[in-house]
Amino acid sequence: MRAASNWKDYSVIATGDGYKLERWKNVILLRPDPQVIWPAKFDLKTYPGLNAYYERSESGGGRWHNLRPFPAEWEVSYKALRFKIKPMGFKHTGLFPEQAANWDVMQKLIERRIEQGKEVSVLNLFAYTGGATVACSKAGAKVCHVDAAKNMVERAGENVRLSGVPEGRVRYIVDDCFKFVQREIRRGHKYDAIIMDPPSYGRGPNGETWKIESGLYDLVTLCRGVLSEDPLFFLINSYTTGLQPQVLSNILTLALEGIPGKIEAYEVGLPTEEGIVLPCGAGGMFYNE
Repeated sequence: MRAASNWKDYSVIATGDGYKLERWKNVILLRPDPQVIWPAKFDLKTYPGLNAYYERSESGGGRWHNLRPFPAEWEVSYKALRFKIKPMGFKHTGLFPEQAANWDVMQKLIERRIEQGKEVSVLNLFAYTGGATVACSKAGAKVCHVDAAKNMVERAGENVRLSGVPEGRVRYIVDDCFKFVQREIRRGHKYDAIIMDPPSYGRGPNGETWKIESGLYDLVTLCRGVLSEDPLFFLINSYTTGLQPQVLSNILTLALEGIPGKIEAYEVGLPTEEGIVLPCGAGGMFYNE
């Protein structure tokens, strides 16, 4: 498992009864988590200082309940990276803190290659608010950030600027990821690294549908067409519970056959103040140091 254990502005305080109690700098939030199937040691909604909790609706969706005043949005830091946090619909805050475990690995790979006098270009697909984009660009890579949601791409730009990334190092694209990669192949564009964080289900800006079980292998295979001759890494993240780490390893092994490198597959998690690790999905990474 890769556990994101280096946070200072974020922590999981407690878990139980389908919820996780989190500290985002000075704000305490309680959010549902389907992996938390064990009982809580106390009623998490009674935690002193709890600012808000998210409650699911039986008819779908849900809403935030604010208990104590807190900013509409605020900033958190991870090492030299800075991000805006904002409670949004469907329990999200605009950042997946467990991904810091992957940020650390990618930054080291990028920095080593740049130390060798080489440039690094990264394609970040389903890039959301840009956690990986910020990490890679801060390490010195040029990043193409692609997501179908315009408001998420705009938030990514804010995070990049907050982190002091030099202007022009990130290219922002609002598009369907599959169609964008097809066009990049036709244009002959190449990337040294690819990151994808696909949802279980989604829609593109023009109504395109995406289902991870039927689309992931085809997309990874397609992305081979934009890899440079000396690829640095290829990272797949998955929050779909049915896709175990070995599935991601198998996809990378088959789709990237013949390309020299190593493949690792693992769970991603967050250590909690209770002394356990909260599982937060799976990752599969091809890399060539």
